[in-house]
Amino acid sequence: MALVELRNVVKDYISDDQKVRALDGVSLSVAPGQLVALVGRSGCGKSTLLNLAGAMDFPTSGEVLLDGSPTSGATDSQLTQLRRDKVGFVFQSFQLLHTLSAVENVELPLLLASRSNAREAAMAQLQAAQLDGLENRLPHQLSGGQMQRVAIARALANSPKVLLADEPTGNLDTTTGNAILELLLRLTRERQTATLIATHSAEAAAVADVVITLRDGRVAGVKQK
Repeated sequence: MALVELRNVVKDYISDDQKVRALDGVSLSVAPGQLVALVGRSGCGKSTLLNLAGAMDFPTSGEVLLDGSPTSGATDSQLTQLRRDKVGFVFQSFQLLHTLSAVENVELPLLLASRSNAREAAMAQLQAAQLDGLENRLPHQLSGGQMQRVAIARALANSPKVLLADEPTGNLDTTTGNAILELLLRLTRERQTATLIATHSAEAAAVADVVITLRDGRVAGVKQK
C-alpha cells in the first residue's frame, strides 16, 4: 500500500482577490522504500505538493492520504500527532537550531515525543548519517553537508513512514550533494520510508525510482527506472 497518495488533487490560493491554481488534478503515490523526485520550474507546484503530502496544507478538492488515512477532516491534535509520528521534513536551508549541538538537534523531536531513550536514539541516528565524532559540535562548526546530514538524522529520529525533502541539495556543491543523495537513497531502502523530493537537481532525478515532472500545476510526465 502506498504511504503517500494524492488523488486528483486541486489546490487553489487567493492572491490579490484572484484565484491562483497551484495544483490542477494531480495524482501520485509513493510506496515503502521508494524515492520519488518532483522536478520542474519554480512555481510549478512542487513545494505546494510537499506541503499537502506532509499535512501542512490541505487540498481544495481531491484527496491526500498518509499511510492510508485522509488528511482532510482530521482534528488539530490528530494532525499534530500525524506530522510528529509519521512525517519527517528536510529543508534546503537545514533549519537547525544554532544554539544546540548536533545531537541535541536530533534529540529534540524525540524529547517532544516523550521518548525515554532520546539521547541514545539520537546518537544512533547520527551514526547512521555517518557523523560519528561530531555529536557535540554546533551547526556553525559543521560544513554544509554535515549540517544536512544532521537535518536528515533529525527528520528520521521518530522513524517516520514518510520523508519529504525540499531542495535538499540546493545549498550544496555537486560532490557534497551527491553524497547526500546517496545517504537519502540508502536510508530510504533500509528503513522502507516513502521519500518524496522536490528538486531542480539532475543528479537527484538520476537516483530516483520515479521522476514526476510538473508544469503549471499539472503532471507533465512520469519516468520510471
